[in-house]
Amino acid sequence: FANPDVGGVSVASLWTEVNRCGQNGDYTRALKALSKILHESRDDVTALHCKIVCLVQNGSFKEALNVMNTHSKVLGSEVVFEKAYCEYRLNRVESALKTIEGAAEQTDKLKELYGQVTKASVDLICLFLSVYTDLIRNSQDEYEEERKTNLAAVVAAMSQWEKAPSEDLGLPESTYELCYNSSCSLIGQGQFTEAFNKLQQAEELCRVSLADDSDVTEEDIESELAVIHSQMAYIMQLQGRTDEALQLYNQVIKLKPSDVGLLAVTANNIITINKDQNVFDSKKKVKLTNAEGVEYKLAKKQVQAIDFNKALLAMYTNQADQCRKLSSSLQSQNPGHPRPVLIQVAQLCREKQHSKAIELLQQFSDQHPESASEIKMTMAQLYLVQGHVTKACDVLRSIEEFKYKSGMVSALVTMYSHEEDIDGAIDVFKQAIEHYQSEQPGSAIHLALVREAANFKLKYGRKKEAISDLEQLWKQNTNDIHTLAQLISAYSLVDTDKAKSLSKHLPSADTMSFNVDVDELENSHGATYVRKKAAKVTGENLPKEQSQGEIKKKKKKKKGKLPKNCDPKATPDPERWLPMRERSYYRGKKKGKKKEQIGKGTQGAMAGASAELDASKTASSPPTSPRPGSASGSSTAPASNVVPPRQQKPAASGATRKKATQKKKKGGKGGW
Repeated sequence: FANPDVGGVSVASLWTEVNRCGQNGDYTRALKALSKILHESRDDVTALHCKIVCLVQNGSFKEALNVMNTHSKVLGSEVVFEKAYCEYRLNRVESALKTIEGAAEQTDKLKELYGQVTKASVDLICLFLSVYTDLIRNSQDEYEEERKTNLAAVVAAMSQWEKAPSEDLGLPESTYELCYNSSCSLIGQGQFTEAFNKLQQAEELCRVSLADDSDVTEEDIESELAVIHSQMAYIMQLQGRTDEALQLYNQVIKLKPSDVGLLAVTANNIITINKDQNVFDSKKKVKLTNAEGVEYKLAKKQVQAIDFNKALLAMYTNQADQCRKLSSSLQSQNPGHPRPVLIQVAQLCREKQHSKAIELLQQFSDQHPESASEIKMTMAQLYLVQGHVTKACDVLRSIEEFKYKSGMVSALVTMYSHEEDIDGAIDVFKQAIEHYQSEQPGSAIHLALVREAANFKLKYGRKKEAISDLEQLWKQNTNDIHTLAQLISAYSLVDTDKAKSLSKHLPSADTMSFNVDVDELENSHGATYVRKKAAKVTGENLPKEQSQGEIKKKKKKKKGKLPKNCDPKATPDPERWLPMRERSYYRGKKKGKKKEQIGKGTQGAMAGASAELDASKTASSPPTSPRPGSASGSSTAPASNVVPPRQQKPAASGATRKKATQKKKKGGKGGW
């Protein structure tokens, strides 16, 4: 070395420090020692190589690539493996493949890395399988189990993400990793119960393998089992057991595993269970999906699904601008994927902008006809929401993929019938029947459509149009009496001679009669009316002559109660059931006749005594009013029992009079 001392410390001691830190796994401290070495010897290849390895071990892949690119002339082909590995971990699959393929010598570790890189690319999975199968066959070292695990993981990924048929490679399920990957393959095939059983087996193998290590604590075991438990919860979620799945997901989150990919997937699945409910919890969980390095731990489709859910969560939390921003970004990253557009349309519908949403769907449908099926279905739904049924039918009929499906035909016929467009519905039947006539003649779906078309035409009185369909059905099965009867009925309106000739094929009345035991039918379990059989009279059970004492007294019928004030001798009013206004003798209420009530006229005056109190009508009236107490002794006053106004008392109300007449009872039970 040019300078044996670096800052008072010998280079040899620094290299000793680097070696010791490398053995202990303290790569951060090793980097400090290497920085001091490189400070004095900038192009030291060994020091640069050691620095790159330390950065890779710490997960600083970008920084390691920068060091390699900066010192590419000095390093040359010394770090081809490290460069390809960093590009692979940064999801730069094409760059990693070029780096490996451009290597002068294909070492074993480069071949293994090549297999890992091809695994990350969907298009190169078949190449990975061949590379890894060859490695397993031709190598025998301590990494054999890891290679088998990686191979099983790729098969599981193909089954789960690409829906490819699972290939049996004859891999043993001796470890919990292999058992776990086998369960993932079963999930991809839809065999959830079998997959769950495999996961339970993997959990048991994991506990057994870790129990032998005395340094492993229970927390370490639970942390290792977190990925298995998360996958169990995923199966529960797929089976509809969301409460159990949510509980297991939250247990995994509480463990705080070091795998950021596992945390992100678990948090995302919790968000999918919450949907538009428990939004506060979802906003907390979405932060776990933003951890550093998540994109390097997950498959491309997993990252895509998490981004879609982020946009949906923004919509559910009424963050319209954030939702539009995320969905637009997703659309630019996945221009042919319909989901970002559907998220934008959902946001527009929440804002009651249905017309703009339909325009956006139409635009995407024109640009990407290969992905237009789902888009057009949504467009038809929006037209139905607005009440434009005919436009919705036109959109649905333009979907070539589903145009002749029985469900689509049924939906179109129902909508046309709702709009009373019978011709449109018949045209739908006609096109579907012609399609199956050319593609699958005589198939079950073809005959079912012909049958439904005939019934539809008969229902709406189009018997002439139903003849061809009925003839086709009868030719397929000449023993179908019901179809023959319908055909004769239809021909009776068009061609009576034809109807008569067809009626000859009807069975006779004797052959149509059924040998049915009526009594057995009436006494059957499902009969609504059962005729009671007369009991047989035997000698022992002969009825004895009843004496007069044994004759039961017949119950007297109670007479109906008559209304109050009813005279039974009088003839009842024949119009008593009519309302009073509708009776012939009703004359209406008399208006203008005032009742004689106190307080209606002059204060204290009485209508009945007005004449008697009028002094001008008397024979002789005294010059002055008599004094109180002298009225009886006055010779000039008329003899009258009229009470003066001021001494009059108001008439008592009905309730008061009733109380006055009631007598207070004495004792508990009184009698007259």
